[in-house]
Amino acid sequence: MFVPKLERLIGIEVYATKSFGIGGVIRQSAEDFVVEEVLVDDSKAEINQPVTYQVLSSSPTKNRYLLCVMVKRNWDTFQAIKVVAEQLGINTRQIQIAGIKDAKAVTAQHITVEGVSAEDISKVHLKDIEIRPVGYFRNKLSSYYLLGNSFNITIRAISYSKSAIKKRVTKIIEELEALGGAPNFFGHQRFGTTRPITHLVGKAIVKGHLKKAAMLFLAKSSRYEHPESRQAREQLQATQDFKQTLKNFPKQLRYERLMLKHLAEKSDDFTGAFRRLPIKLRELFPQAYQSYLFNKILSRRIENGLPLNRAEDGDYAVNVEHSGLPMPAMYRIANAQKLEEVNRAIKTGRMYIAIPLVGFKQHLSKGAQGEIEKQILEEECVSLENFKINIMPEMSARGELRTAITPLKNFSLDNISEDSANASKRKAELSFTLHRGSYATIILRELMKPDNPLRAGF
Repeated sequence: MFVPKLERLIGIEVYATKSFGIGGVIRQSAEDFVVEEVLVDDSKAEINQPVTYQVLSSSPTKNRYLLCVMVKRNWDTFQAIKVVAEQLGINTRQIQIAGIKDAKAVTAQHITVEGVSAEDISKVHLKDIEIRPVGYFRNKLSSYYLLGNSFNITIRAISYSKSAIKKRVTKIIEELEALGGAPNFFGHQRFGTTRPITHLVGKAIVKGHLKKAAMLFLAKSSRYEHPESRQAREQLQATQDFKQTLKNFPKQLRYERLMLKHLAEKSDDFTGAFRRLPIKLRELFPQAYQSYLFNKILSRRIENGLPLNRAEDGDYAVNVEHSGLPMPAMYRIANAQKLEEVNRAIKTGRMYIAIPLVGFKQHLSKGAQGEIEKQILEEECVSLENFKINIMPEMSARGELRTAITPLKNFSLDNISEDSANASKRKAELSFTLHRGSYATIILRELMKPDNPLRAGF
């Protein structure tokens, strides 16, 4: 089945399902893509939660972190945190999140804010951002507390009849359920859709080529980005003049401008330039390259006919918590003696097959899966040791295990109707829940099979 070039560029080279998709477009408006975060205690951040709330504890003396729900529309998570911190007059490090949410969407997520009161929060007034205090919390928020995300998505501009849409969606979901879930690829937003270069920057950093990494981030243009941005990048690529280019670089390219300001003064200090970026953003570069390699490895496993819901000799398998979340640190390597036992555990949902997110501490698989991993690392001319980044140790990547599939929970095709925004077309409204670290766009690409992911809203 045809896989678009844009997806191949980020390592996604196959589909897990063979049925035809429904086409269509996502994210015609932010309200078409709604994300509500769920914590491990089943607390849900709701978009339409009533304005009234009950603060769990009125005193921050013992519980120094104020737990809130942040609802945002068309905001990048990091930028939202930055402007909230500015209004509160605090450092961004005092605001913690459990997970990054989609930018072109309406999202609700939990945050903790250190050292502020519910009264302080009530003074935050920002367009398309709402902060609702919930109560004081003993610990700062982290991904440890995140169970997953609930999605309500509208696919618009579908050309097929209602019956054909229902039939195709039903068949694809049946195929995914037979697999035990969807392939756990990293989604398009991990790399950048209009300019998928995050993993390329990461590879250059991992290989120790910091100037190349900086120039990729600053100067590699895309025909899909805003013409003003494209022109500024092309000028920098041609002149290599950081000081002059800074004068013309668009204001909205905030992170690029941070680096350019540094390079305008110290044109050879690429380490210092990267360190002008927030640490969470810096870490994304090598992590995106890990994600690209994982996508390539998982694609190759599927292409080679290795199963996703049954272990082969040499595969990793990880345990599953009571919540259903995988435990990457609790694993077994399937061998001839343990294979039957591991596959019984997989069949009953107590284990998942896992694939390495490569890093300097993570060993590769054995057997046929291990050969795939070695082959791809050789093709990329990269080693596990490269992920120990001596020049910027804070960006080093230890590696870990990631499940090959992610369970698709509570899937529902809620409604199929005429699409008032697109004449003579239909829209499909659907909902589902995914574990943390898994991407809704991976489910949507299986359902839609888009010829052009960018035009389709990915």
